Amino acid sequence: MPSHVAGLRTVGLFEALKGVLAVLLGYGLFSLAHRDVGEFAEHLIRHLHLNPDRHVSQAILHAADRATEGRILALAVAALAYATVRFIEAYGLWHARDWAQWFALLSGCLYLPWEIYELLRRATPIRWSLLLINVGIVLYMAYVRIEATRSRNPEPQQPSPG
Repeated sequence: MPSHVAGLRTVGLFEALKGVLAVLLGYGLFSLAHRDVGEFAEHLIRHLHLNPDRHVSQAILHAADRATEGRILALAVAALAYATVRFIEAYGLWHARDWAQWFALLSGCLYLPWEIYELLRRATPIRWSLLLINVGIVLYMAYVRIEATRSRNPEPQQPSPG
């Protein structure tokens, strides 16, 4: 499987990037735990120059109104747990471990129905990009696993006529 090292490391780096983003999200959520989330949401909308009457701004404000310290902490812990899984997967892919390849294949497949649903709900360039990246990773991981199986179980040679 040495020919797949570069591809596996690329996918591993992508998974590590997702882990870093999840850590940043978790840290951001922890920092909100003892603050006025409604005030923070209003400040964020002003800072991003969003129209307060638009759907996105209203969704942010509505979520802030429903946020409790317990929910925020639970989301922060979930983000950090997700990051841990992504980092473990990235480590395994970087070192071309079979278990990580299977995990990447299976976890990628688990995201597909959700990504397709979201795309059908509202197609955006970001949703298309996420779906195409995930499909590419799933297909690549399937290819790597099929190649590994073939290399372990070569087809028997046909006897030559004669």
